[in-house]
Amino acid sequence: MAADQGTRCRLCASFEEAVGAMSMLPWVVFFPLIAGGLAFAIPSKSNRFREVASTVIAAVTFVLSVWMLVGGSGDPFNAVPLGFATGYLVDLRMDVLNRFMVLFASLFGLLVTVFSTGYMQGKSRLREYYPYLLLTIGAANGALLANNWLLFVGFFGLVLVTMFLLTTIGSSDASPYKVMASASKSMIILMACDTALIIGIGLLFAQTGSMTISETSLAASGVVPVAAFVLIAVGALSKAGAMPMHSWIPDMAVAAPTSVMALLPASIDKLLGIYLLARLVLDVFTLSPGLNLFLMIVGAVTIVAAVVMAMVQHDLRKLLSFHAVSQVGYMVLGIGTGTPIGVAGGLFHMLNHAIYKAGLFFTAGAVEKKAGTMDLAELGGLARSMPFTFVTFAICALAISGIPPLNGFVSKWMVYQGLIEAGADRYWIFLVAAMFGSALTLASFVKVGHAVFLGETPRGLSGVTEVGPSMRFAPAVLATLCVVFGIAAQVPLVHFVGPIVGLKFPGFPEAISMGGLWSPTLGTALLALALLLGYGFYLVSRHGKMRTVSVYLGGETAGEGSGDSLSTAYARNQGLADTRVRGTEFYDSIRELPVLRALYDKGESGVFDIQRLGKVARPVGRALSVLHSGRLSTYVAWIILAIVVLLVVVVTS
Repeated sequence: MAADQGTRCRLCASFEEAVGAMSMLPWVVFFPLIAGGLAFAIPSKSNRFREVASTVIAAVTFVLSVWMLVGGSGDPFNAVPLGFATGYLVDLRMDVLNRFMVLFASLFGLLVTVFSTGYMQGKSRLREYYPYLLLTIGAANGALLANNWLLFVGFFGLVLVTMFLLTTIGSSDASPYKVMASASKSMIILMACDTALIIGIGLLFAQTGSMTISETSLAASGVVPVAAFVLIAVGALSKAGAMPMHSWIPDMAVAAPTSVMALLPASIDKLLGIYLLARLVLDVFTLSPGLNLFLMIVGAVTIVAAVVMAMVQHDLRKLLSFHAVSQVGYMVLGIGTGTPIGVAGGLFHMLNHAIYKAGLFFTAGAVEKKAGTMDLAELGGLARSMPFTFVTFAICALAISGIPPLNGFVSKWMVYQGLIEAGADRYWIFLVAAMFGSALTLASFVKVGHAVFLGETPRGLSGVTEVGPSMRFAPAVLATLCVVFGIAAQVPLVHFVGPIVGLKFPGFPEAISMGGLWSPTLGTALLALALLLGYGFYLVSRHGKMRTVSVYLGGETAGEGSGDSLSTAYARNQGLADTRVRGTEFYDSIRELPVLRALYDKGESGVFDIQRLGKVARPVGRALSVLHSGRLSTYVAWIILAIVVLLVVVVTS
């Protein structure tokens, strides 16, 4: 018996040693990709099996990413040598920048898959939907781990393809024309920006002679290096959704399933876009002050312009989509400061945004599932019938608004500190823009909270009930992370963000000791104490003398004998259909301000839509088509002219 136990122990040790020596990198990439491809073979009638299988695959991918992070099995993986340059085509590498992003990309993929098992019930094209989800998870992990520019572009583009395909599935209230128009617009804008990305990579290769990302380093000085940085940054900013490459996100929000919005524009696209930008700034390029200023301008404009647009939206999905754009500004602004604390704040905000914005889209999906509408004017009072959804929404809304002690406040505070370190005397306008944007974000979500969950319930929504467990799990996890990453911010800062920029944050439960930074643990304790004191004063005041009187309307008690509320009784007495305070009118007066009225009109008519550049390309294309006469002699003349020009360039250089 002892010999058998010894043999088993040796076998276990040998297995653990073999597994420990095996890199997990290809598994977190190719396992969901292969499984997603095989999932297309599941018959259309086997919806339940497809849901369970997809959830298991997403869960295994997440477990592998955790194992890769904590088990030390993230050794580089190389295959298929390049013929035209040093390095490998299939080159996967994990470092301090991408390791936690793979973990959270896999987590978001799992949460969206679980949420979809409830949200997508009764919808069409499920045979395609779940395979597309798995392909997106694998492609995102591949782009994050790719150590070769060609491999990165391939996975980056595959995420775009799956996004297009997922968008074409469509939301329940979008017409087929709107769905295809939105999907096509997203594809056109992002493909154009990806073309700029490829050209930038080509310029970078011409300067460095290497396609290996970890071996690429260049000072951004001179025309070609600066052009390479700007072109690659365009690809990164468009994927993240920064202005002016943002217009595909609001259009996609009203056309795609809400679960798709939670997966891509809310979380994975943000991870990919900001990851690429951070990789450029931290590893590939040494930026000049002018390029840092360029990034800060893009960030500040994105913060303010997008949140101002969000305030007047009446569709919940579109409002959330503009906030998804606005929050990108904080990430770009923080990275643009070039200071360690600012860059750390931008990266931490990227993670925080993915958490609370995915949570907000999940709660919006729950409202859509039960109420059947996303129009704020038709919603109200759902907190009574959907209390769990309301609580998770409230936590995520306070987090995105930067209210302490939640995670959004910590990362925004770090961005503010980064701006101060970069030079408050020079960059004060960016600090004002960031703080102003946060205030407007809170104002916007006050409107949403009242319009959807507070106030009176419309008659048509009196039978609404809470969503099932599968649709409560994902927002519950993310709302919990909003609290944990706020109160115990040292945990993600020490293990995920700090090592990237070389900052050593004291571990939990110690407070962050760096001057001017928010101390999460101490701050939360003081806030809790203040709330307890306030509640104590309230209890004491209740023992005083109070007089309670009825509310009168026209000499009669409002709603007496009918149970009507004041506004309903007034409506009945005055012969009005409805006088509910919907909340959608809160900031409509902003539209009437002289300057903003013109900007709103232009914005809604598409003046600031980058897709309008296509109208400039059409006449240019028609003019160039005249040169294609079909005559051989004309083509030969153009070829000879081109050869002469090239010879002149070569000789003079």
